[in-house]
Amino acid sequence: MKRSQEFLPVTSPETSPLPAQKKLKVSPRVSYGISVQETEVEADGWTKVEKRVARKLRKTESRLDSQPPRFLYAKGEITKRREAVGIDDIRDLVLHLSADAPPSSWIRVENPRSIRKVVTLLIPGLTPEILSLPPLPTSATSNPNQPLQIPLPDKQEGSSKGLHFISSTFSHACPTQAPGDQSRMHSVLSAFFQSPLSGEEKKRRILERVASERAQEKTPLRYVLSAAQMIENEYPLPSYIADIFQKPPAWVETPEPVDEDGPTRSRRILSIDCEMCQTADDKELARVCLIDYTSGIVVYDKLVKPSKPIVDYLTRWSGITAEALATATTSFEEVQSHVLSVLSSKPTPILLGHSLESDLKALKICHPLCIDTAIIYHHPRGRPLKPGLAWLTKKWCGREIQNRGEGGHDPEEDARACLDLLKKKVENGPGFGEFKTDYESIFERMSRARGGTVHSAVVDRGNPSTWHGGKATTTVGCKSDDEVLSGLLDVVQNHTFTFGRFTALADALGDRKPFIK
Repeated sequence: MKRSQEFLPVTSPETSPLPAQKKLKVSPRVSYGISVQETEVEADGWTKVEKRVARKLRKTESRLDSQPPRFLYAKGEITKRREAVGIDDIRDLVLHLSADAPPSSWIRVENPRSIRKVVTLLIPGLTPEILSLPPLPTSATSNPNQPLQIPLPDKQEGSSKGLHFISSTFSHACPTQAPGDQSRMHSVLSAFFQSPLSGEEKKRRILERVASERAQEKTPLRYVLSAAQMIENEYPLPSYIADIFQKPPAWVETPEPVDEDGPTRSRRILSIDCEMCQTADDKELARVCLIDYTSGIVVYDKLVKPSKPIVDYLTRWSGITAEALATATTSFEEVQSHVLSVLSSKPTPILLGHSLESDLKALKICHPLCIDTAIIYHHPRGRPLKPGLAWLTKKWCGREIQNRGEGGHDPEEDARACLDLLKKKVENGPGFGEFKTDYESIFERMSRARGGTVHSAVVDRGNPSTWHGGKATTTVGCKSDDEVLSGLLDVVQNHTFTFGRFTALADALGDRKPFIK
């Protein structure tokens, strides 16, 4: 909240309705800051269009400047909330300001039509101390979700505590909550760039999807994960796809698929499941099973001889016992080499599994073509939660697995369950196994704005066009925060919405996020 704006509690709309605002007639989108040349009346009496456009633009700008926007926290609404303002609330505010989405309940914006540009900056690693914010209240009678008053900067000469720009520019800060739960933080980028569909849009998409599924060929290849999906789900990606995973010693990757434009039907699909045991240092691979998708034949099933003493066989989950593992004669290196040779054949096989990133990490193998039943099927409560394999098999295949109690899992049983789930998906179409908590990119939502398509830009490290900026009007890939700043300054004048992310602080704190090539 800027210091020029007061912090006022906003009453509920039911008790104090907002005054209706007169609708402004706004001219077609013009890049503010870019002058429009005026011309004199020509000898034949005709006036060029540029002069009228310039005059209309000046009139519109004058009207907007006379009604500046004002932001007011809705203290009563924030008090009613059980949780702090979240990333999804920030996203909805952005959509309200830039794409005529419904207003947010936790904040009121007066004269929103006067807002010509919306810029969102994500700076991981910022702390309340860096921003000179007071600590959150700890009293049992205080609400920690309420906006905090930012003290004025210390005028003492030589004082360098905090960022003076923040304390001198803003009067209040609103505590926000990262997406996730008590055990794990979910992706901030996914929460911000993905927005729930409206009821009208859901209906339109259902009809469109039904028509599309009838026309498309039924093939498993449509479920191969994209690079963005693999990054989002923490897959160990090969270096030729994305420069985000530094392979530790003993890690290997399958060759890059090249010149594989032959019939897609000939590409082999292998379902895999791995089981682990606990050693004194870490978990180690104890068994791996591979099953061919087409024939259903087990092509590889091996117990792995541990390199270190086992402290816990994890029998309840792995199904591995001391007696069984005592017969193992194959080392981890031999198993890894064999699986790598199978996955390195031409054309490159597709690997299928449930939470497949865990199996790849157990094998210490990076592979580019993956299908994950934990992703192509949905959890009943929607993303980012993932469904369990036993639940999926019971729900969609009508049979029970992993019901051996203390006997643990059988990797062959789990691998076959993945096969059956993929076959069900192929047969019934992409909508099968999905719960209709549908989301869309905020850029898709912006494209349906009543005032016309909103021009948007994403400026980020790496190549944002292949990830969260894929549907933005403009994307700018950068190698440093200096380039991000330069890119923002270049695009902000010609775009209604601009997003930028600065990561140098997170890098310095050891919290570096992945960037796609």
